[in-house]
Amino acid sequence: MSEARDPLTDKVIGLAIEVHRALGPGLLESAYEACLCFELADKKIPHQRQVPLPVTYKSVKLEYGYRLDVVVDDQLVIELKTVDRLLPIHEAQLLTYMRLGGFSTGLLLNFNAPLLEDGLKRMVL
Repeated sequence: MSEARDPLTDKVIGLAIEVHRALGPGLLESAYEACLCFELADKKIPHQRQVPLPVTYKSVKLEYGYRLDVVVDDQLVIELKTVDRLLPIHEAQLLTYMRLGGFSTGLLLNFNAPLLEDGLKRMVL
């Protein structure tokens, strides 16, 4: 996993920081998701919320109930958290979602961090 940078992830990170500065930590994940999606829509950045993610097992597609929090421009997966600190399991979750969904770039955003920059992980397959 490299820390590759690109304009889309930089723009999304900037919007997430704006949301975090306005709201601060302590809210539910769904509140941050709604506000981040408001910002994406306001900037006319294509995105989808709660995107179903099927699991393919032995060539059979199973609708198991996984959902990607936000997918931006059909290329960037965003996994939002409101936890005390990011753990390796959160990174594994995002990597699995990226692999299953065929995405090469993902952002893990922990809105419960005092500074969003401290709760941010950019991942590239």
